[in-house]
Amino acid sequence: MAIEHLDVVVVGAGISGIGAACHLVTECPDRSYVLLESREDIGGTWDLFRYPGIRSDSDMFTFGYSFEPWQDPKTIADGESIRRYLASTVAKYGVRDSIRFRHRVTRAEWSSERARWTVTATRTDTGDEVRFTCSFLLVCSGYFRYDRGYTPDFAGSGDFRGALVHPQLWPEDLDWTGKHVVIIGSGATAVTLVPALAERAASVTMLQRSPTYISSRSSRDRIADLLRRALPPRPAFALIRWKNVAYSALTYRLSRRLPGIVKWAVRRDQRKRLPEGYIERHLTPSYEPWDQRFCVAPDGDLFAAIRSGTARIVTDHIERLTEDGVLLRSGDHLPADVLVTATGLQLLPLGGISLAVDGTEVEIGRTVAYKGMMLSGVPNFALVIGYTNASWTLKSDLVAAYVCRLLNHLTRTGQDIVVPVAPELDEASLEPLIDFTSGYVRRSIATLPKQGPAAPWRLHQNYFRDLRILRDGPLTDGVRFAQAGARLPLEEVSR
Repeated sequence: MAIEHLDVVVVGAGISGIGAACHLVTECPDRSYVLLESREDIGGTWDLFRYPGIRSDSDMFTFGYSFEPWQDPKTIADGESIRRYLASTVAKYGVRDSIRFRHRVTRAEWSSERARWTVTATRTDTGDEVRFTCSFLLVCSGYFRYDRGYTPDFAGSGDFRGALVHPQLWPEDLDWTGKHVVIIGSGATAVTLVPALAERAASVTMLQRSPTYISSRSSRDRIADLLRRALPPRPAFALIRWKNVAYSALTYRLSRRLPGIVKWAVRRDQRKRLPEGYIERHLTPSYEPWDQRFCVAPDGDLFAAIRSGTARIVTDHIERLTEDGVLLRSGDHLPADVLVTATGLQLLPLGGISLAVDGTEVEIGRTVAYKGMMLSGVPNFALVIGYTNASWTLKSDLVAAYVCRLLNHLTRTGQDIVVPVAPELDEASLEPLIDFTSGYVRRSIATLPKQGPAAPWRLHQNYFRDLRILRDGPLTDGVRFAQAGARLPLEEVSR
């Protein structure tokens, strides 16, 4: 069977991959491309996660695409609304015919002699192996495992007789009506689940080892509503988007520079919504704001459920699971018919794809990230890792546009190959690309690309700075260009 060749292979048809395809359609119309998607439909995370209450925790005016204005009045949107938005975007830009569903990419091998990748995928419906070749490989698969989340090995887990579920694989037929539900975890997923499940459950308990920063936010943006009534859609969207980007950046900067002010503001709002003493016991984290991601409670729904008595937070450690609940280290016992392990994700860099360059295996954990999107010694390759302190799509948009600029630059200059070449960097100066203290990051530190001490080898989690670097900055700093046949020194691949 002949191997199909494309100019660009995009891995993943989630929000990043769809955005990348739209950029290719509009900015590189002469380039052929394909999206290889392991699942049966578009949407990625938004198609996978179907637990009750699933929603964005970023505002949709920045989480949506820069080129496709978000029109729904809700600024914090539910999963179904986001799926409709993605489907509409795919239809408008004619992307669906370029998606190959049920294709799980497992390996990519680069040949400098031919200046192309050979991409191997497994058909998840038939088990057949399929190969493509491409001149540029763009991985938009995110960084966590789709087939399973992270669940600690709880003592007594085999004794529990109720339903034990992870939100990532929520059973469609699970009925929690009138039942006692315990949610283990305190991150964004748990904060979303509590008010959603409390509408029908007999009781809902969010069991946490330690508190998390949780702030309320209106699900409607009043300023956005005013602007959309006063202005045409695109100018209104642009103003709203920039307003929200600036607000997010200011909040993050304030959190890092003056954390005491942010703590005071968050607690001031919580005290209006919660019983006396609740904050001190259950909502005072030991870390600073944005050492881990902030959790959002739209319209204070979590706090309303607690105040009404339908939900509560318990801060304690698990001793063991029992037949009918959870025994805590304090000696208390939480009755449970349903246990939800909202205990986090498992990271899987590049979606589990192994890379080789001219016969040499690439150790992802030993590479240094270039502009937060390419890897040292890996030619004609980019990956999308969105912001941890702002909307993911802000970064994915910038990366896709940069890749299009780079492809057009290769065409203009008659070059075939572009490869980042890292300077000599002291090992002590290198840090993980994702600089977060969350458990799911700490568990996988060794597998992540590194970042250096300064640009273009450092990721600053700053959209305005990235605009200068990725949208307006040079394409030639820190990289080497070549034509097909120029074999790369092996030490540059393995550095």
